[in-house]
Amino acid sequence: MKFQIEARKRTLQGSGASRRLRRQGRVPAIIYGGPRPPELIDIDHNQALLNHAKEAFHSSVLTLLVDGVAESVVLRDSQVHPWKPVILHVDFQRVDAEHVIHQRIPLHFINAEIAPGVKLSGGNVSHVHNEIEVSCLPQDLPAYIEVDLKDLESGHAIHASEVVLPTGVKLVLHGDDYVVVSIPAKRSSAEGEDGEAATGA
Repeated sequence: MKFQIEARKRTLQGSGASRRLRRQGRVPAIIYGGPRPPELIDIDHNQALLNHAKEAFHSSVLTLLVDGVAESVVLRDSQVHPWKPVILHVDFQRVDAEHVIHQRIPLHFINAEIAPGVKLSGGNVSHVHNEIEVSCLPQDLPAYIEVDLKDLESGHAIHASEVVLPTGVKLVLHGDDYVVVSIPAKRSSAEGEDGEAATGA
């Protein structure tokens, strides 16, 4: 999915200027990164709200048209009202085809219904992480990554390092190799009785 966002430059800063923009149906935003200095912009609120609800918007290279001039960017941060459907501020980072970027990518779990731990053992899938951080060139950035559970047995897990990544995409780990998804082993009735007996004793 490709996203193209119309934007315009802005010069006024501060909370007062931001409130005036929001009353006009605009969202204050900023572009940063690369050799050029940060640039203040604003974008249409309704378009921003619609895009924000789409999963791919958070993990794709976006085309930002700033006063008609196209820039390739990724979404870095967005501030949303605590309970109203209102986007308060958006941060974009410039990207170019020659430099690797880091981005969090959503995971799509498939074949859970035929996983041995579910189908044969009656277990339940536990989604520990719904996204992972990767590094790649902008043109290799996937909108999502599939995690196939068809061989996952009860009492077993899939770690981040075991997720099959598309060509040109590398996993970024900040510490230990964490569990992404698992099917916890079900306690047998005998184990339950032993536990009760031990508690009684």
